[in-house]
This record gives sequence, structure tokens and C-alpha cells, in this order.
Amino acid sequence: MNITLFGSGYVGLVTGACFAEVGNDVLCVDIDARKVAMLQRGEIPIHEPGLDEVVRRNSASGRLRFTTDVAAGVAHGLFQFIAVGTPPDEDGSADLQHVRAVARAIGQHLSDYRIVVNKSTVPVGTADIVRATIAGVLAARGCDIPFSVVSNPEFLKEGVAVQDFMRPDRIIIGSDDPRATVQLRTLYAPFNRNRDRLIEMDVHSAELTKYAANAMLATKISFMNEIANLAERLGADIEKVRVGIGADPRIGYHFIYPGAGYGGSCFPKDVKALEHTARSVNYEAALLQAVETVNERQKTVLFTKIARHFQHELRGRTFALWGLAFKPGTDDMREAPSRKLLEALWQAGCTVRAYDPAAMNEARRIYGERPDFQLCERPMDVLTGADALIIVTEWILFRSPDFDAIRRLLKQPVIFDGRNLYEPDYMREQGFVYYAIGRGEKA
Repeated sequence: MNITLFGSGYVGLVTGACFAEVGNDVLCVDIDARKVAMLQRGEIPIHEPGLDEVVRRNSASGRLRFTTDVAAGVAHGLFQFIAVGTPPDEDGSADLQHVRAVARAIGQHLSDYRIVVNKSTVPVGTADIVRATIAGVLAARGCDIPFSVVSNPEFLKEGVAVQDFMRPDRIIIGSDDPRATVQLRTLYAPFNRNRDRLIEMDVHSAELTKYAANAMLATKISFMNEIANLAERLGADIEKVRVGIGADPRIGYHFIYPGAGYGGSCFPKDVKALEHTARSVNYEAALLQAVETVNERQKTVLFTKIARHFQHELRGRTFALWGLAFKPGTDDMREAPSRKLLEALWQAGCTVRAYDPAAMNEARRIYGERPDFQLCERPMDVLTGADALIIVTEWILFRSPDFDAIRRLLKQPVIFDGRNLYEPDYMREQGFVYYAIGRGEKA
């Protein structure tokens, strides 16, 4: 089948590559000529395990192509996927300017029936806006051309996005048009073979489902961080609490790990956007507000522990930092806890030496060259002469390090662990002062 993707960022590129992988003819349209040129050369602008192989394989076969030609994109695909960014506006709402721009472009070039698919994470009612925008442009052209607008939200986790797309746990289609629903069922058939993962619903419900899913996961994280902070003050061990509550099948073990707060491209903006949507219909979403408040506070916990340990005498100190990305498996630093920590340390007059397996270039892009920030090629390189080690991202290579070497290289054997990678008792035996989240030493 012929598919057009508007947007070749994280969602658009993964979606396009995976559709091509099962035999579809995919054309990705992007207004960024530099990005298109990179992709045409086989260069992948994001870090996502396995994606580069899929893109290169399908580009070589001709099933996956990239262009800046909007008219060619509209002419190509029966399916017109909108996968552009919806960044947060100043008031927390999702900025739909790019979605609207694609809808106008489709309306300008439409000459035959098309199924317009909202893949971007968008507020409830966006499909109505897209439909009205296309219809308005067609009316201005004096054309009466049929089209459908459906919602097909993505549920891709950074770091395992290719796997998530190829073997989804659910495929949600929000549609009020049976013709479009049948076509989408056919399109997704290769990903829906061993059991029916496709869930049909109306458009508004599909749009809300995406936001509700992300808000629910963010809520679980903030809840556990709240309990971790209580555990620390009450002399309990949050890890034992986590195991105890996770054994309840109604709760489960997923997303109940405490830490330094959530970040990334989805949870922060989606919780804000859903809360803004609630306000727009005169509903005070108190729980969503609390989730956001707890998360912002949690991003300060590590710095608070560091400041207390050193009795607020931080100026001139050097800290070793493991992890910059908001989670392992990605180079994404959007809303990452590391950013708030870095900026607080610099404000206090500290120098930071950092290592991350994937996010070093992103850190350079964000912060540039500065004398109080050094990026090192190996994780052990950050340690020499540092006052303490801080862990912010739970990359697997940090799970079993050489503790003897760490102790030798640090000025003093102090670790601040924002992801609870190690056992406090073992760390004490190894001679470390070990601060974690909801366990370990009290700051």
C-alpha cells in the first residue's frame, strides 16, 4: 500500500520505516531540507536501537523515500499520516501549528480520496480541526473531494520503538468512517496476526486514550517518588515497599520504580496538555496538577542531598555524572532530570564531568562549550579527583562497575544514586557513603 508520512522525526521515521519493512511503499515528507538530505544519505538523526538498520534496508530497496515535496506526498499515499511535533505552548497546551499546516497542505493538493491519519499526540478535538481545515481549503478551491480523518495514536517507547511498532500490545483506531476503518485494518494486518490487537473506537475517545495512557504512567512514577520520600523520612526501604506492593496483581511491577523524576518528549508535555484540556472544559484536574508538581520537586532531590552532605559548601567542587539522557536507550534530553541537576550545580559554582553512552552530542548541542562542563569518553574518566559520583540515568553498563576503582579515583567515596542501582548494605561494606531515593543514607 502507498503511505505518506508528514514529519520524519521520532514518530514519523519509526512509523515510516516499520511500514516499509512489511512491504509498503512509504514516502516521508519533511520541510527540513537538511534532515531530508541526511536521511537520503542513510544518516539517522536520532538514537534509536535498530532503527538505522531498518531505515537503510528499506531505503536501499526503494520502499522508503524522503522528500521536501509536499505535493508529491499528497499525490503518493492513500494514507496521509500526520506525525509532526506538538510542542507545549506557553500555557501548557499542545501547539497545533504544524498539524494545521499539514492539513492546509493536504487540502491544497488533494485530488483524490485520502485517509488522513493523526499519528501525533494531539488534544481531543484535533481531528475535528484537521477535518475543518481541509474542508475549508477545498471549499476555497471550489472542489468537492472526499476524504476521511481518523485518529491512530502512537504508543512507542524510546529505546524499544521499533520493537513496539512491529509487535504492538494494542493498535487504536479512532474513526467515524467505516470505509477508513476497513482500510486501516488492512494496513495494520501484518502487525496483528497472532491475536487481534486492534481496538476500534470513536475519534475523540482515541485522542483521549493517548493522553490518558501517558498521564496514568506519569502518575505511577510520581506516586512512587512520593512514597519514596516518605520512606526515607520514616526509616523504611522503598525497594522492599516496591516489591511488596508490586506483588499485588492489581498494582503490578511496571512503572513503580522511584527515581530522580521523569522527563522526555511525552510525559511532561502530555500531562500539562491534558491538564490544560481539563481547564478548557471547566474541570479542575487536581490529580494531574499534583503529578506535575511532585515530578518537578523530585528533580531537585539529588541536588538537595548533595548540598546537605557537603553542608552547602559546593563552590569549587567537581562532580562526576553518569547519565544525561532522560532514560536509557535514547539520546533524548528533553525535560531530563540531568538538566535541572546540571544547572543547579553550575549555579552553585561547581564543575561537572559527565558521561553518557548516547547523549553526549545532545548535551553539547544544548550547552555548548563551557569551562565547568567536561564530557568524557569513558565512564571511569569522569571520576578522577571528583568529590562524588552522581548517577542520573540507569544505563545497563552502570549496574556492575568496579567499585574498588571508583573508590580509588574519587576524592572521597560518596555516591548519589538517582536510580537505586545498588544495595545500600553492600555499598556500606565497600566503604561508600551511599545516598539513593527512599533508601540508603539520609541526607
